[in-house]
Parts: sequence; structure tokens; C-alpha cells
Amino acid sequence: MLMFAIVFGLSMDYEVFLISRVHEAWTATGDAHRSVAIGIGGTARVITTAAAIMIAVFTSFVLDTDPTVEMLAVGMAAAVLIDASVIRMVLVPAVMSLLDRRAWWLPRWLDRVLPHLDIEGTRHLARAASSSGPSAPAEDLETSLAGRH
Repeated sequence: MLMFAIVFGLSMDYEVFLISRVHEAWTATGDAHRSVAIGIGGTARVITTAAAIMIAVFTSFVLDTDPTVEMLAVGMAAAVLIDASVIRMVLVPAVMSLLDRRAWWLPRWLDRVLPHLDIEGTRHLARAASSSGPSAPAEDLETSLAGRH
């Protein structure tokens, strides 16, 4: 139970990071498949690097003499490896691509109640791209969302 609680808390960082990047791209482009590709492209290195660091840290606890600590270390390292590689990099993007626009559906009553935050200024980028007309290439928007300048 302890291991589940810790790994769940750690993996939510990956999930928020990945989904927020995909949502930024979806808000800007309206294309679910492309936004998943942009989101994965922009976050895959960071997520796998953070997972590798956590796996290394958890694996270092195997050197402890306490069998409980060793067991938790192996379990948490394996859980982070499975979570970061299989769930966050394969399963979540696949499900989001399959769901297409339905991945972002909200009931109307809930959409009215929830605040519409735009911390990163994504809506501003989308408005700027659409207001400049057909002369603004979509590739520039995609490049700015992916973090490559």
C-alpha cells in the first residue's frame, strides 16, 4: 500500500506534464492526433530522463541491509519503469488518439463551473495565428508549442 501511494504521487507529475502539453497543442490546432504527437515529442525526453533518475535513486536503496527497504526499492524502481515507459509513453497517447475529440469532452454544466485558466498563454498564440490569416504558417505554431525555436 505504501509503495502504491508513493508511485502514484510520483507518476502524476508525468501525467500532468504530458497531458498539459497535449492540451496546449489541441487548443492551438484542434487536431487530436497531431496534438498527441506534439505533446509526446515535447515531453518524451523529460519524462524518460526523470524516470531514469528516479529508477537510479530507488535502485541505490538495494544496497541497504534491511530487507524491507530492499523490497521497496526494487518494487518502486520496477513500478516507475513500467509507469513511465508503458503507461505514459504508450498507453496514454494511444488512448488519447483513439478517443480523438472525445478525450476533451466535458458536460456543459461542469464546463460552466470549472475555471478556464490559460497560464501558458496558449489561447493567445492560437488567436494570434488565426487572426493573422492564411499567411501565418501552422508549422511556426507547432514549433513554438514543441519548444523548438
